[in-house]
Amino acid sequence: MKITKVIISIIVLISISIPSAFSCTVIAVGKKASADGSVIISHTDTGPDSRIFFVPGKTYKKGDMAPIFWGIQDADRPLNDDGKILGYLPQVERTIGYFQSAYSHMNEYQLGIAESTTAQRDELKCTLENGKQIMTIEQAMIFALQRFKKAKEATQFIGDLLTTYGFLPSSGDGSETLVIADTEEAWVFEAFGVGSGWNPESKKPGAIWAAQRLPDDQATMIPNWSIIKEINVKDKENFMVSSNYMQEAIDRGWYNPALGKPFVWQDIYSPLPEEYATSRFWLFYHTFTPNLKQWPDRVLDPTNPYKGMQPYFQVVEPLSIYPFAVVPEKKISVQDVMAIQRSTFEGTIYDMTSYPEWLVPDGKGGYIKSPLATPFPGGEMRKLIKQTYRRPVARHRGHYGMVMQLRGWLPNEIGGVYWVYLDNPYFSPYVPIYSGNLSVAETYNTYNPDKYDEKSARWAIDFVDNLANLSFQSIAKNVRTIRDPFEAEMFNNQKSIEDEALALYKKDPKSAQEFLTNYSNGKMNRVTEMFLNLRDQIITKYTNNHE
Repeated sequence: MKITKVIISIIVLISISIPSAFSCTVIAVGKKASADGSVIISHTDTGPDSRIFFVPGKTYKKGDMAPIFWGIQDADRPLNDDGKILGYLPQVERTIGYFQSAYSHMNEYQLGIAESTTAQRDELKCTLENGKQIMTIEQAMIFALQRFKKAKEATQFIGDLLTTYGFLPSSGDGSETLVIADTEEAWVFEAFGVGSGWNPESKKPGAIWAAQRLPDDQATMIPNWSIIKEINVKDKENFMVSSNYMQEAIDRGWYNPALGKPFVWQDIYSPLPEEYATSRFWLFYHTFTPNLKQWPDRVLDPTNPYKGMQPYFQVVEPLSIYPFAVVPEKKISVQDVMAIQRSTFEGTIYDMTSYPEWLVPDGKGGYIKSPLATPFPGGEMRKLIKQTYRRPVARHRGHYGMVMQLRGWLPNEIGGVYWVYLDNPYFSPYVPIYSGNLSVAETYNTYNPDKYDEKSARWAIDFVDNLANLSFQSIAKNVRTIRDPFEAEMFNNQKSIEDEALALYKKDPKSAQEFLTNYSNGKMNRVTEMFLNLRDQIITKYTNNHE
């Protein structure tokens, strides 16, 4: 009896949350691997500031300097306040318009960037206090979107920024991976720190970075973990690196060329893998290439509800089982990517609603799943039902995210579609923002985490997300009943909307931009209205006065 109590206590104690920094999942699809020929990139659960707004291009005088900010992700300041200035770099004469958020994703020329904070060795970590590094990844993303139209050039530029000004982690103390894409190609860019004590006067690189081109017929994903493996520096068409990409590892005693072993970037600069990352690796490759390898068996067995709780018999695979990228067995659509980003590992051992603790008597001598069963149990709930935490792809403590279509056969104003959700993708609909849009609806750039506001789409969705705890299984169905037709209508009408915009564009590009702006903003306003109505319906239907 005492042993059982000790085990239960340990389970409760280890029911901890994954740090919020490690919450971003990125998926990228080459143009020959996508269902419609577009380059697709996505990013779920971005930084705290979910407000999205358009920043038009500006003209500057020769010699002007651009500030380097600390605090771009923060949501508790006015919309155009990017925080503390850490330094400056030379400004360009003309910047490009882009859409700003905690991590800025797209500009008006269909350059797109997705981000995932990744794990790095402790020795590579630094803070604002223990070094002279000043360039955060979100600031580097903004500079790239303001200055470039092509992915390869933007990738090299971001690398140069980090080595010159020093990479400063801003989402916890992690390293960073980006996917930088245009209408033709996508590059995976990975940056690690150089630890504390760096000073630009040393003339040493302020970051360690490498980039690899995603083959056009392949797809990949980044689950808060490095994915680049062996690097061929002679292959300039497919690789870019910092000058210290290998030397840092040699100097620190992590790699010895004399031993004749390959230099595997992923293994050398990352710590040992953790399940919050390998579970998502497994889901992606098991979903899109089920026949490629004998993947670990993590499919739920309905006859054995304890399967996911028997780790002693569970295969723990090496990271090497998962390639840098893969040719999918079926072309991948935007909706396929959205489905992965909404995943809570349904039907697998990672599905938190499948745990036996959720079973309740059905009144007929058997058991059924409680309507309270949720894939997003909070800390106190996990203690109550004695569950360890399994991190899903969708995040209820999310902020916002996107799936982006980049299409070279259309004018830039119409070709780039930035499908955005707010809060939790499990509930939230995606709505389109076009690369030529002139503004973003006020409801999508209104949010104060410390004050509820009915004009805020983020708050409206978050309200429903929280109410779902009253009866998660039932309320999730109620949300999908309204959300899914709304999304389906947008996808069904996408071609006709874009055809109309194209006809307008041929006569007057500005009128096409205005048309798409009004269309997108109307959908955003509809989302807010939809979720305020859902809130009222849920409160009425699930009030405890009915019990």
